[in-house]
Amino acid sequence: MVRTDRIEDKIILSDLAFYGYHGVMMEENTLGQRFRIDLECGVDLREPGKSDDVETTISYADIFELLHEAITETRFKLIEALGQHIVDRLFEAFPTIEWIKVRVRKPEAPIPVVSGEFAIEIVRDRETA
Repeated sequence: MVRTDRIEDKIILSDLAFYGYHGVMMEENTLGQRFRIDLECGVDLREPGKSDDVETTISYADIFELLHEAITETRFKLIEALGQHIVDRLFEAFPTIEWIKVRVRKPEAPIPVVSGEFAIEIVRDRETA
């Protein structure tokens, strides 16, 4: 269960595009496709807000690098599994993250749709990850 008393400060990375080989269809695993990631990490930002010291926060570049690795190191059939993998890696790497919301979007899913995209969203706090 997600806590309702959680910190509301967050680090946000949105509309990031990566190329990966995730999916059930053979073509998805062979040709690959773009994936878009929206990420919110609940982190207490009071100290970095007061100190203006980069050492008291989490670097966006470090989060981005972890996302890139998580998306390219392992292939998944389901974007649900990819989303959970991202959550697990972030909690492991950054102990000050209290909660995570990640949306994995698949704008080029092999479904004959003229416009739109398919996505999942996972919300986890550290205790329920």
